[in-house]
Parts: sequence; structure tokens; C-alpha cells
Amino acid sequence: QVQLVESGGGLVQAGGSLRLSCIVSGRTFNEYRSAWFRQAPGKAREFVATFLWSGSTVYADSVKGRFTISRDNAKNTVYLQMNNLKPEDTAVYSCAAELGGRTGYDYWGQGTQVTVSS
Repeated sequence: QVQLVESGGGLVQAGGSLRLSCIVSGRTFNEYRSAWFRQAPGKAREFVATFLWSGSTVYADSVKGRFTISRDNAKNTVYLQMNNLKPEDTAVYSCAAELGGRTGYDYWGQGTQVTVSS
């Protein structure tokens, strides 16, 4: 069973920074690829950032240049460093994992709230 647990959310002023963490258990780092998504109130969930199987990273245009996805393989943890936060970044942020040989993210964390005040 794969489990993902996020942490690091909170309330921050516009222009501030936060770093989200996602601890993955049940698989080793080379058995999955991970991503971050977010969902704002009343809106559909949207993609934020991901690792490709090659190790390259992909970002949504809305966060490019401000957010950075990274990982610590020894800790089986994925991070999302968020800088220059804007009120429109307010959302519940969730990490997700796609296992090798499968298509789509089958495993999700419970989410962590990020609120950016203006």
C-alpha cells in the first residue's frame, strides 16, 4: 500500500514563501513518479508540478519561475518550494504518485492548506 502524507501548509502574506513536504511510504523512490496538484475553493483540481520518469520537471505556467519541485530519495520525500506567493495560489495542495508501468496518479495524500493573504 502506498501512502502519501503532506505537511508544510499555512498562512503567509503575498510575496512570502512556503515549502511543502510529501513523505511517501510503501514504495522506494525509483518505483514511482510524483506530482503536486492544488484545488482552490469552487474550482477544479489543477496540476502544479511533476517529475517525469526521466527525472525532468514540468510546471504549470502559473507557477513557473516561482515554484520548484524537488526530492530527497534517501528520505522518500518530495518537496514543493513556493516563492513569491500570490493570493491566487491559495488552495489545498496535494501530492500524488504514479507507479511504474501504470498511467495516471493512483495514490494521493490528504492535502495541506495554503492561504496567501493580500
